[in-house]
This record gives sequence, C-alpha cells and structure tokens, in this order.
Amino acid sequence: MGTLRTEPTTTLHVVAMPYPGRGHVNPMMNLCELMSSRKPDILFTFVVTEEWYDLIHSDAKKPANIHFATIPNCIPSEVGRAKDFLGFLEAVATKMEAPFEQLLDRLELPVDVIIADTYLDWVVHVGNRRNIPVASLWTMSAYVFSLSRHFELLEQNGHFPVELSERGEERVDYIPGIPPTRLVDFPNIFHGNGRQIMPRSLEAVSVVSKAQYLLFTSFYDLEAQVISALKPKFPFPVYPIGPSIPYFKIKDNSSVIGSNHNVPGYIEWLNSQPEGSVLYISMGSFLSVSSSQMDEIVAGVHNSGVRFLWVSRGETTPFKDGGGNMGLVVPWCDQIRVLCHSAVGGFWTHCGWNSTLEAVFAGVPMLTSPIFWDQITNRKLIVEDWQIGWRVKREEGSGILVTREEISKLVKSFMDVENIEVKAMRKRAKELQETCRGAIAKGGSSDTNLESFIRDISQGQAK
Repeated sequence: MGTLRTEPTTTLHVVAMPYPGRGHVNPMMNLCELMSSRKPDILFTFVVTEEWYDLIHSDAKKPANIHFATIPNCIPSEVGRAKDFLGFLEAVATKMEAPFEQLLDRLELPVDVIIADTYLDWVVHVGNRRNIPVASLWTMSAYVFSLSRHFELLEQNGHFPVELSERGEERVDYIPGIPPTRLVDFPNIFHGNGRQIMPRSLEAVSVVSKAQYLLFTSFYDLEAQVISALKPKFPFPVYPIGPSIPYFKIKDNSSVIGSNHNVPGYIEWLNSQPEGSVLYISMGSFLSVSSSQMDEIVAGVHNSGVRFLWVSRGETTPFKDGGGNMGLVVPWCDQIRVLCHSAVGGFWTHCGWNSTLEAVFAGVPMLTSPIFWDQITNRKLIVEDWQIGWRVKREEGSGILVTREEISKLVKSFMDVENIEVKAMRKRAKELQETCRGAIAKGGSSDTNLESFIRDISQGQAK
C-alpha cells in the first residue's frame, strides 16, 4: 500500500530580482503582488540594492508574504545613474552577480524559481548553474523586444549602421510580427545617442533563450501580432501577463470623489474640475528635456489656457505662481489614480512603457514627448499603430526646440473636446481601455496567462 501524501510544509519560494531602476522595480513588485493575491502561500524574496530598499521599503503596505532582501549598491549613490549611465550599466552587469549568489546561499528556504529582469542576464546563468528555473521579465514593449532579437536582420539588410539624417524615413518591413517601421522610430540605442549601450541590450535579449520562461508586462491584444510571432521562437512558455501596473490597488477606490478626509489635495483639486478638461503632465523620473526646451513647454502650456496637473520632480517648480488658477504643480502623485480620474482628458508623457500602459488602462489619449531608448518606439505605437496620441517632439536628433507658440497651439487643440479628431482619438482610447480591462478580467488573456505561469512554477516545485 502507498502512504498518504500530505501537503508540503514549505510554500513555493520565489526570488524576484529587478533591475535597479524605477521603471523596472515597480512592474516587478506589481507582478509579485498580483501573484500573491492569486496564491497567498507563495513566499517572495524581493531583492533590491540597499539604495532601493531605502526608497521603497516604507511604501504602502506590501503583502506579508513579500520579504525584502538587499545586496550592496552597484556604484556609489553619489555618482548616480543619470550622471554616469554607462558606468551604471557596466556595474549592474559585473558587480551584482556575486552578492546575489551569496544571498541565495544565505536564504533559509530553497528557491523554486527566480523571476529576473531581462537586463540582468547573469541571473539566467546563475539559475542554470544551480538548477533553478528562471523567468525573464521584460519591462518594455514586446515590439522593442522583437526589434532587439532580430537585430541581425537590420545588419543583413543594410539598415545598421545608417545615418538617420539621410535614411530616417526608410521603413523596415521584414521583422516578423512588426508592421513597417521607420528607422527614426527605432530605439535610439540603434541609431542615436545611446548606441554605446546597444551591445549590453542585445546580449540580454539573446540570453533569454537560456531561461525557462519569458514574461511580458504587455497584454496579448495590445501587441498580438508581435507576440504571436515571438512565441514559436522559444522552447518554453511566453506569457504576456500585463499590464504590470498597480491597477489592482484602485479597484476598491474607483470613486475618486468622496468625503474621505485622507483624499490628497491634488485629487480634491481634480474633483473641482470639469470632466475631461485637465491635461496631466509628467515627464518621467530619470532623464529630462533641456532647460531651454522646458522653458518653452512651461510657457506654451501656460499660454494655452488649458487646465493642467503637472508633476515636477525637480528642485524648482516650473511656475513661479505654482500654476495660477488654471493649474496645479505637485512633486509627486499617485499617477494611475490621477489618470483614472474623470477630470483628466489627456496625458503629456515621456512615453515610458509603464506610463504608456497606465494611460491605456485609464483610456486617456497621450501627447508624446519621448527622450530615450524604448520611449522613441512607444511613441510610434501610441501615435501610428493605436492612434491614441499626437507627437510633440520633432524627430530624433533634429536638435531644434519646439517653440512655446507651437506647444500652446498643440495643447489647445489636443484638449479641445469639440475637435472631431480629438473626439475620435478619445473614442479609440476608451475602446483600447476596454480591451485592456478584458485582458485582466476573469478568463481574459492576462488572467489566464498568470494562472498558467503560477501553475507551471508550482508543478515544477512538485517534480
């Protein structure tokens, strides 16, 4: 007779290792919280550098089964990644692996799976050496992943290297699942000022094939063609589980108008504004436009007469008067809560992938002003493919400022609810929002994919 099997006393132990940057830490944490809500008996060890631990450990309450663990900072924090980005990338690639392995040795419970940011390609090697499955989490669009994975096609077809000033309008039409794309809309690590970091990026994407799972923070219907073309390329599951944004935190707070005395001042201000009348402005947490361009943006927005909520992370406010009667300037806000507010009718964005997904989830059109890397391609998706946004910046590398007169006219038109083009754009944004909500609803593509991923790693533990 066989003996009765009992439930294992240890829970599934997942180690999460995000790349040490805001646009990477946040989606990793959102994924862990989503998984925790589905399977509360998973134990997560969320690994961050000491610098990031100081930044996030006191944030809103995390589930009790998500524990932080730290490794030393990659480079002295006073250097800062914005000041020496190449040095930072090199340090991430060479100085984190050893302390990460030492941390694994100190953990009390054996590790069942590691979820690691794709750009930490050394984690895949660590996992393979230790026989621990690794799920690679890609925190940009699947579109950009595919461009990187098929880079050799660009070389074979004579599209790398090229000068954008001469050939930027040429369209690449031979990458599987990717619609014809102008060279000027490629990430500027290929053809622009970020070319020095391209080898690291391409290497990280190539190492994905040695992982055991690939997770996209996108959702299937947002990038169906490219995801369908990518899936057969890998001998393991590819799961789009997005949007990996904190939408689950606003489910119980969908009504932003209320008598709760804890309502932030910026929400109270939004509560007093007409529906769809406010332009939300946030240009990211890392790189920024030049001071001369910022002066033009400030003057242009002010002169447009449009209501605005501006998140300014700099030391000085963009407006001496704080924005006057038509606007509000704040150092920080709960972005997804703001975007979901009925008063917000548009989003001036740097086109970071997480911000793009939050705007899609909220059904808000975008004024696109990308600065670097995948943001350039995200603008193309927003404006050309999904048709839920307009361009602000001139083409990459033009070096010409967008004037305050141009900005004022653009902002005024973009927020004009009587404009036929704007009406159509807002309608498309709401339709895409419904598609997004469908993906995360029970039985939707992302919901099903997340359940499948949890089942896969749970069964792997039981083998």
